[in-house]
This record gives sequence, structure tokens and C-alpha cells, in this order.
Amino acid sequence: MFGKAGTGMLTNMILALALVATSVAAALIALLLVSVLRSRQQPRPRIADTAPALEPTVFLFDDRTLVDATAPAWALLQATPVRGDEWSRLSAFLAPRFENFEARMGRLAEEVVIELAGSGDAPLRLRAEYHEGLARITLSDLTSEGQAVLVDGMSQRALEDEVTSLRKAVDSAPILVWREDARGDIVWANRAYLLQSGALEAEDELTWPLPALFEAAPDAKADPTVRRARIERNGKAPLWFDCHSLPAADGSLHYALPADTAVSAEISLREFVQTLTKTFAELPIGLAIFDRQRQLQLFNPALIDLTTLGADFLSARPTLFAFLDRLRDARMMPEPKDYSSWRQKMAELEKAAASGRFEETWALPSGQTYRVTGRPHPEGAVAFLIEDISSEVSLTRRFRSELELSQAVIDAMDEAIAVFSTAGVLILSNRGYAHLWGTDPGTTLGEVGIGEAMKTWEAQGNPDPVWAEARDFVTEIGPRASWEANAGLRDGRSVACRFVPLAGGATLAGFRAIGEAPARRDAPASRAGTAGQKARAAAV
Repeated sequence: MFGKAGTGMLTNMILALALVATSVAAALIALLLVSVLRSRQQPRPRIADTAPALEPTVFLFDDRTLVDATAPAWALLQATPVRGDEWSRLSAFLAPRFENFEARMGRLAEEVVIELAGSGDAPLRLRAEYHEGLARITLSDLTSEGQAVLVDGMSQRALEDEVTSLRKAVDSAPILVWREDARGDIVWANRAYLLQSGALEAEDELTWPLPALFEAAPDAKADPTVRRARIERNGKAPLWFDCHSLPAADGSLHYALPADTAVSAEISLREFVQTLTKTFAELPIGLAIFDRQRQLQLFNPALIDLTTLGADFLSARPTLFAFLDRLRDARMMPEPKDYSSWRQKMAELEKAAASGRFEETWALPSGQTYRVTGRPHPEGAVAFLIEDISSEVSLTRRFRSELELSQAVIDAMDEAIAVFSTAGVLILSNRGYAHLWGTDPGTTLGEVGIGEAMKTWEAQGNPDPVWAEARDFVTEIGPRASWEANAGLRDGRSVACRFVPLAGGATLAGFRAIGEAPARRDAPASRAGTAGQKARAAAV
């Protein structure tokens, strides 16, 4: 259909089109390779480079009423732990971070524009502008200016939960916690401190600046010890606290633990010790109390008088062995034979006193006599009581001497004497009584009553109603009259008996042996037994 010329032209056209297509494809492939190579050579853009700028923190106030705020501003107010209106919450956050914040903001209408720079590890910058009755406050974080900060949602949530938990823990603490800056101004406090100081006038109202409850604390770095402080209250007992101060960044952190119970216990203990001291001061007995380390902790004035040890020596709280050594040097204790045995004895004395078994009588070279008693006390303490019993010993010796003299007097009497108590117990007899009746009541271990004495009389004498009358007379209660009678003995002699009532219901029985048995000299009524005794009692 087409001639040879047409066929040649068609072939040339096809070849030209093929050449053009090949060139275009090669160009496209070259462009693609160049693009891939450039993409590998150039760094990929960072997320921070493509992130949008952070929204500023801006507040718009009409006096104390918040008119508008940006999202970060609302988030800041929500994160503030203080309750109240928006201005109170913002002031609680900004006042610790900007010096004279309240005073400067009070002059905003006059100055129109105020710029404040904060201090600390994360300083803030504040710009306040006044226009047509409205105050625009802008906050900037100087540490993050020009940077974009991205935090993933889970990390932000974890941080917020931790902050919320810590805030609740601190606000719920039953102790007072507050923080002071380098100038000593209180920049933060927990709820317990706010309530105690009255800074929370109502549930939702907070006054600023925060009042100081305690006097200025010492430098926490120089003096980290605990100090006792109190809060005075009108018409009420003061509140006591143990204050702990710790150094912190740009200031100090303080904790006040309630100490009312401890102070009350200390006051009670002090009053108790004062009462004991006054009581011990009036005691004539010397008192020395040694603690578990055997150091003198308490003594009274009587100890100074009895031991002649100086008050300066006792006030120095000597040990027990130093105390005993000083007593030995002052010759206020028995002189030992040798020092080593004396030390051993003192060690045994200390052990015996600790177990409550020590009691000794010290005869001093001066002629005085001391009774020393050791008593254990709680917590391993030991108390020693030193009592001057010289007068008591002297009285006992004099009484014993008088008894011996009285016994010698009645032993020298020819008449046999026996004295019976109100209960009818033989309490005194002489040598003549033992010789007459053949028995010595003084050698008998047990008591000798009127019944046993009557049996002795009857065994040595003839049957006679005198013995029964004597028994009834000794045990009779009430007014009595003296009477006499004679009775015969088995050896043929007779004995003259007399019975005399003594003071206190006692009775004296006297017997005198007679060589020949005389007639009875007592009244007939005396031989009438009990009836005769009652008649004599009635006569008295």
C-alpha cells in the first residue's frame, strides 16, 4: 500500500522516536539517582526542628478576677496546691520566686509595665503590663527560652502522679514543714503549718506573706542540732515542738515535731525530782543513789553532815569506790586490817546492795555508830542509806544495863520473886525463885505460863487451894487487891505467899520459905476460891 520511499521515511521516524524515548528514560533515571544520593548525603530533619513553638504562659486579670489565660497558665493554676481564688493561688506560686512581688504588683497601675527576674536553679522572668484596667502577666522560663521541650504523654502522667502523691503526703503529715530562703523568709509551708499559723483564714483563703511561728532558726549548716521551741497561745497552754533544720538549695528546710508529751513528762519528772529533793533534804538519814555505772547521781544534805564529805566532792559525781575511798580516808567507816581485803569487801558490798541483801553496822573510831543499808533500784541503780544510830545504841546499852542491874537487885533478895504479864506469862524471876522451886525459867526455851508455874508449885507443895486462887488472880481482869497466904511444902516447911497487882495488869508473886509451918494469916474469904477473889475485887 505504501512505495519504497514511504517505507524508508517510516523507518527513520521510528528510529528517531526510539532515540528520544531512550534519552528521556536515561534523564529520568539520572535524576532519580541524584535525588537518592542527595537524600543519603543530607541529614534528616530533627523532631525538635519541625515542632511548633510552645504556647506562652499568660494571665489576664481584672483586679483579682482572672479574665483569661492560656493553656499553660491554666495548667499552672491547677498544679498549685493552695486553694482559693486565682490571684491567691498565683501569688502563692510567684511570691517565693520574685522578691517584693506583692509590693511591686500593687504599683502596677502607676508603673504600667513591670519586669521581674527570679532567682534559683530554674529562674523565671515575669512581665506585667497594665492597660485599660486589665493586668497582663506573662511568665517565661529562662532555662528553656528558644527551645522546644517535648515530653511523651506517659512520662508526663508519671511525673504528675508522683508530684501529686508527694504533695498529698507532705500536706497530710501531722508535723509542721516549711522552707525558708537565704533571707530567712518563708517561701513554702505544708497545710499543718498554714493551719497552725492562721495563714489559711478560711478553707479557700490564703494570706501572704506567710507568718513565722518560731524565732529565727540558727544556721542549719553550722548548727544542725535539734532545738526546742514553743508557740504561745492567749489563755491556753503553749505548744511545744522539736525543730529540725536542714540546709537546702538557696535556703533551709525545717521540720517541727510535736513535743507536748515529752515536755509534760519532763516537767512532771522535774517536779517529782524537786519533791524528792525537798523530802530528802528534811530526812536525817543520809542518802546516796548511784546509777548503773556506779556514779553518784543524787544525795541529800544529811549525807554531807554524816560523812563530813564536802558538797564539791559529792557534786562532782564520784564513783562508788571513790566515795568509799574518801569515807575511809575521813575515818568515817571501820578501819580495815589491810587494803586488799577491804577492796574485796567493798566489791562484795556493792554486789550485796545490788541484790538487796546489804545491811551493816559501822562502829566508828569517833564512838559514833552508823547503820548502812544498800537497796537496789530500777535500771541497775543502787541506793545507800546511812543512819546515825549512836543514840539508839546508847539507849539500848543503857536499857540493857538497867535490866542487868534490876536483875541483880532482885537476885540479891531473899524472897523468891516471879512476875507474870497480863496474859499470865512469866516475864521475870530471880535466883531465889529457882532455888525454892527447883527450876529456873530463864533456862527454858519456851514461855512459862501461870498454868505451868502452878503445876511446879503443886509438885513441890502440899495440896492447897492457894495455888488455884493464885492462878485465878493472875488471869483476872479488872481491879484487884493484894493478898497473902501460907501453904505447906512436901519437905515439911511452909511458904509465905503474897500476890500483888502491878501496873499494866501484871502480877508479882513472892514466896518466902519458913522453917516451921505457921497458921495461915490470910482472911477466910481468901480460901473461898473464885468467890473470895470476886469479893476482894468488889472491895477494891
